[in-house]
Amino acid sequence: MNTPPIAFVIAGSEATGGAGIQVDLKTFQQLGVYGVGALSCIVAFDPNNSWGHRFHPVDPDIIAEQFEAALATHSVESMDTAKVGMLGTPQTIDTVAEKLADRSWRNLVVDPVLICKGQEPGAALDTDNALREKILPLATVVTPNVFESQTLSGMESIETVEDLEEAAKRIGEHVPYVLAKGGVELPGDDAVDVLWDGEKITRFSAPKIGEQRVSGAGCTVAAALTAELAKGTDIVEAVQRAKDLVTRGIEHRVTANTPFDTVWQGA
Repeated sequence: MNTPPIAFVIAGSEATGGAGIQVDLKTFQQLGVYGVGALSCIVAFDPNNSWGHRFHPVDPDIIAEQFEAALATHSVESMDTAKVGMLGTPQTIDTVAEKLADRSWRNLVVDPVLICKGQEPGAALDTDNALREKILPLATVVTPNVFESQTLSGMESIETVEDLEEAAKRIGEHVPYVLAKGGVELPGDDAVDVLWDGEKITRFSAPKIGEQRVSGAGCTVAAALTAELAKGTDIVEAVQRAKDLVTRGIEHRVTANTPFDTVWQGA
């Protein structure tokens, strides 16, 4: 029997299916990659309170046990690609950074969730600082959205694709590859993402499908990129395939009782 490509993900659970590890595993499966995962936290929206976030971190010891099981199950040769999603607390970040360092990763994709809704501002800031200090230096690819690109680059604003490119270059001083996601946040008819590889910028563009955010778009792009890298796809082609998948997923978005639509990875 053939072993499929395998990718590991550490991320939060989002019960509506629109983000987090639910999106990661669906995306992996859609692209022919076997997903292995560990939960960092649980986000349960409150349908009785404007769908506000209810945030519950997973105990660090339990996170460590999940890593232990996953890394013992698959060898470095068969599982050398991982994605880091929402972590949520400095304690979680400490544990994840330590456990990631137990293995050499050919590809480590970090989707830097800098705003953890449902947390107090002070706790959120501590989490942001810990993420930048302990997780980003481990990354081979980082996939920030516009807000995260602005924060990580130290720029005062990002209002154009050219601004996004400058932010990617600045972030790229510390990370080999930066995929800065413009999405619907920037003006114009197209949703533009940019890849900085340390030498040049490559733009990836597709017509916008509406002007509203669709839940799970950023997660899907990062997860699809991770899956393609696990398959051995070149980074530029991997980004293009991720862009194509999320564009189809947004076009065939899922509507529900929530105040947001979600990407359909199966499209």
